[in-house]
Amino acid sequence: MEYISTRGGTGAVDFEGTLFSGYAPDGGLFMPQHIPLLDVDTLRRWSCLSYRDLVKELCSLFITAELVPRSTLNDLIDRAFSRFRHKDIVHLSRLKDGLNVLELWHGVTYAFKDLSLSCTGQFLQYFLEKKQKHVTILVGTSGDTGSSAIESVRGQKNMDIFVLLPKGLCTQIQELQMTTVIEDNVHVFAAHGNSDEIDEPIKELFADVDFARKCNLMSLNSVNWSRIMVQIAHHFYAYFQCVPSLDTTPLPVVEIVVPTGGGGNITAGCIAQKMGLPIRLVAVVNSNDIIHRTVQQGDFSLSENVKATLASAMDIQEPYNMERILWLLSGCDSSQIKMMMEQFNVSKSLKLPEELHKKLSETLRSCSASDEDIVQAMQRCWEENRYLLCPHSAVAAHYHYSQPDRACLHQKFPCFSFFFSTPRCCLAPASPAKFQDAVLRAGLVPQLPPEITALTGMETRSTPLERGQDWAQVLREQIEATAQR
Repeated sequence: MEYISTRGGTGAVDFEGTLFSGYAPDGGLFMPQHIPLLDVDTLRRWSCLSYRDLVKELCSLFITAELVPRSTLNDLIDRAFSRFRHKDIVHLSRLKDGLNVLELWHGVTYAFKDLSLSCTGQFLQYFLEKKQKHVTILVGTSGDTGSSAIESVRGQKNMDIFVLLPKGLCTQIQELQMTTVIEDNVHVFAAHGNSDEIDEPIKELFADVDFARKCNLMSLNSVNWSRIMVQIAHHFYAYFQCVPSLDTTPLPVVEIVVPTGGGGNITAGCIAQKMGLPIRLVAVVNSNDIIHRTVQQGDFSLSENVKATLASAMDIQEPYNMERILWLLSGCDSSQIKMMMEQFNVSKSLKLPEELHKKLSETLRSCSASDEDIVQAMQRCWEENRYLLCPHSAVAAHYHYSQPDRACLHQKFPCFSFFFSTPRCCLAPASPAKFQDAVLRAGLVPQLPPEITALTGMETRSTPLERGQDWAQVLREQIEATAQR
């Protein structure tokens, strides 16, 4: 299994090469040269696996045994999931009105990113110990990525991590989960800007090839293939948990509703589809709706400003993983993707070619939710189930609640009952405990675990990045000083 850039300007690399990279040297993103196709017998066999074992099977398809022996791979994944609070790692809550919520947030930081980053941290440690190397990890976060990345590598002597967070645009708990980690290898920067603005200095440093090479710079954002790879398991597990039976031919379809910001989880879903998993994908966004507009109209263009919403981790205007999706749907046409993304990078506006837009709209459905929609979904879910949703999960629930009543449609159009009976699974990316303000806005009572409550009394440490400063230069100096140390 080798990996190539979506823009075609880089030679093939193995999994280790993608793991220690951010963007590919030509500015693209790494993708497998070949997507393995699973047969029905394999899907039926996998349907009995735990989430943990699904991750092992999927990772073994993308990481060769020559690179990481299978027994070692299994041990790394077991170690990665050792700190999760739920015995099943992830848990499906079956609620009223056919609402199935897959809880992906039982890790250390109460967010779905713990799943992929805990594995990625173990993969990194394996290769670094084997080769006696040191790396510098550079991460921008809109909320949850930073804390999950920090927890995956904190205290490790052969890794330093630099995290940029948008000051005041994360929740207090999200910020404290980063700034209260006092470790020699953890460096947190509180930038006075939004998520897209903090991505700019990160891109600038990665684009400086000499600097990136000298400091062994790498990323743990979802530009890193390892994160996408692990997240493919979410879709397989959701399917197997919700499918009514695997005895029919063809296999039944399950609709997976994916709260979407940077696009990593929805990209993983598209890859799962390519692997033969019979799922229908819905990308749900907040008022920052570039993905919704792209699916509906072929309009991949920035709005004037990022809008601050209750679903703050999705307040993103440039969903970089869309490049991977478009590459897949273009038939892996790197020259077309290179031309399109270079145009977008200059003008921040792109109209998809008609054929590509057609394929995208056939692959994905989409929906946009306002803050009012989010609040109403949280309230309804609580009233009907006594179940709290985080605002991001509520974006998915809003889509579910906005669909026509299935029982009424079945009575009215019995010949289309197969369509109305399609099971649906909403991915829940974070615990409501991290979003007290949104819970209170919905008129509900936050439920805070003791680990979250304790954060407010802990020592904090971060470096401010003010407007007007050259953020890239500040980071460059700090990274070089750390490397010399």
